[in-house]
Amino acid sequence: MRFTVKFIIFNVFFFFSEINFIDVFDPSYFQIKYTGFRDRPHEERQARFHTACRDGRSEIAFVATGTNLSLQFFPANLHGEQRQTPTREYVDFDRETGKVYLKAPMILNGVCVIWKGWIDMLRLDGMGCLEFDEERAQHEDALAQAAFEDARRRTRDFEDRDRSHREDLEDPVASKIWD
Repeated sequence: MRFTVKFIIFNVFFFFSEINFIDVFDPSYFQIKYTGFRDRPHEERQARFHTACRDGRSEIAFVATGTNLSLQFFPANLHGEQRQTPTREYVDFDRETGKVYLKAPMILNGVCVIWKGWIDMLRLDGMGCLEFDEERAQHEDALAQAAFEDARRRTRDFEDRDRSHREDLEDPVASKIWD
């Protein structure tokens, strides 16, 4: 358990110490832009952005740092499955006219975060931020602990089998049985 907790704490420290992410990992929002299909005309980019949001994905960048993210607007499913279409909680076209409000959980530099923000449907820019996801971090920590314990159990089983095998090879009585 200590190993896993230290690992999570180390990653949180590493995350906070990254220059590019200190600026965007703040409760206040920062300017973002849609970065998909930069080579296409603006009207086509608008249509593709709208379609991508309905499909549950998009590419954005924080303007101040140039940090690019490929987002998926689905709940952080604990079983690895993803929904076919995102719910209104993750992609909301109705909250404000001309804007889409987005939410994307992810693991960034080993830290569970939620990207939240909005993008203007005409200009393809808006505001967004990253927030620490405490609930998912606890779940991921529990998964890491379980994996660590499973690896420890398998190592112990292997060592027991290896020790038993060596004892069988060294036992003279067992060797006479085969003669």
